[in-house]
Amino acid sequence: MYYHGKGLGFVSFQPSEIFKIFFTIALARYLSDIDTEGNLNMIELVKLFAVFLLIPMALIMKQPDLGTSLILLFIFGAVVLVFGIKKKVLILMITISLISFFFIKDIVWYGLKDYQKNRIKVLIDPDVDRQGLGYQVRQSKITIGSGGLQGKGYLKGTQGPLRFLPEKHTDFIFPIFAEEWGFFGSFALFFLYFALLIRGIDTAVKARDTFGKLLAFGITSMLFFYFTINIGMTIGVMPVVGVPLPFMSYGGTSFLTNYLAIGILINIRSRRFPLM
Repeated sequence: MYYHGKGLGFVSFQPSEIFKIFFTIALARYLSDIDTEGNLNMIELVKLFAVFLLIPMALIMKQPDLGTSLILLFIFGAVVLVFGIKKKVLILMITISLISFFFIKDIVWYGLKDYQKNRIKVLIDPDVDRQGLGYQVRQSKITIGSGGLQGKGYLKGTQGPLRFLPEKHTDFIFPIFAEEWGFFGSFALFFLYFALLIRGIDTAVKARDTFGKLLAFGITSMLFFYFTINIGMTIGVMPVVGVPLPFMSYGGTSFLTNYLAIGILINIRSRRFPLM
């Protein structure tokens, strides 16, 4: 379910996790240095897409790691929109995307691997893979619902310990939390995540320069997409992809990336006032 990266014997790491931080820094630095008065034209947008997004996405998808590729795409879109695009260019891009979708959807579909196709099919109808991914999603919903309002208590859940729910320590850690702490605990967890995201947006707004603003917003959007996609796939409204829940899912590289992201946000916020 989750790509484990490369091993060095005594330690393993996932390069694409760390890459997201460098990708966001490079994109924010480049946009802050160009003189476009905050409005990218079509040529600049295409060049930016080709240089910063197309090649990294192709390499990461070759792993294959569809989840990280989607995160890069979302970060790119969020940062570029915050920086600014000419209105005509934005309308043209949306129109082209909508029209081209009907022509390239079959090409994209047949280009996906069988397990990736299966994830999309399961999103529409979990019964197409009752013993595999459909079972995973169904058990995830059952685990979340079994917690009720107050939950069963810390370490008193049954779905995880009895191994009804696979991947319970990585991508599907939230259902285990929801079973133990219930609706009220899940609400509190969501509140903490939203507080973190709002703090990140506030840091971006108060940053003293364009680079800090774009970098803070890019990192915040990364955490937001991590949270949204992970929760979405555990409740069955998004396809299952290898996207961990920040600060909760098992994975050393993921933890390191998240802490680096928070450290950068703290640094940007602490330097929001010009030095005297």
